Amino acid sequence: MKVVGLTSGGKDSCYSLMLCMKDGHDVVCLANLYPPSDSEEEIDSYMYQCVAHTGLQLYSEACGFPVYRREIRGRPIKTGAFYEEASHDEVEDLYELLAFVKQKHPDIEAVSSGAILSSYQKNRIENVCRRLNLESLTYLWSADEAVLFDEIISSGIEAIIVKVAALGLSTKHLGKSLNEVRDLLSNLSSRYGVHICGEGGEYETFVVNCPFFKKRIVVDETKIVEHSVNDFATVAYLSLSKLHLENK
Repeated sequence: MKVVGLTSGGKDSCYSLMLCMKDGHDVVCLANLYPPSDSEEEIDSYMYQCVAHTGLQLYSEACGFPVYRREIRGRPIKTGAFYEEASHDEVEDLYELLAFVKQKHPDIEAVSSGAILSSYQKNRIENVCRRLNLESLTYLWSADEAVLFDEIISSGIEAIIVKVAALGLSTKHLGKSLNEVRDLLSNLSSRYGVHICGEGGEYETFVVNCPFFKKRIVVDETKIVEHSVNDFATVAYLSLSKLHLENK
């Protein structure tokens, strides 16, 4: 099938795309939702990872696919287990984005996403797909977290930590690679139940290189933004101030 890949720039959506390609699907383009320009980089969204969204500006040239982007104008309104269409809900931004993509590429048949355990996100993506007569592909759904994490690393995906929000993670881990935090995350998972893949929001990532990239993204300058720092857990993210592309 011809596929549009939902991407936040994170490892999960990237690996899901790799599995799509491995399964014989034709990835035509990517789609991304980003926060309003007058808001903070990290917004209160139940659906979307927004940290490091500035890096998505380089994704089209990096990976060779068209990248369609839309500003998030809605907010979480219908927050029950199952979604019903609601004006001004942030889910409608996804609908409008994919409707636009379908206009540009009428042969699109399916949508790839990196959902692992969040029924909230999966149900809403499926709702939008049904309304647009598209199939939802969730290759990572219900995967064993430790096995999946190691698969992502061994796949050739290079990703850095761009947000921390869990006991045992701090600003010193921002910018670290998945390999560098693998043992720590495994330990935190055993001791505190931290999801090793970050599915509970414990951390977020940004992919700087992967096998289907034509060029590598190089991070030149960053700024650490702290939301809260206490004895329990630090919530902070890495703002990507300056980036450039490098031939592989």
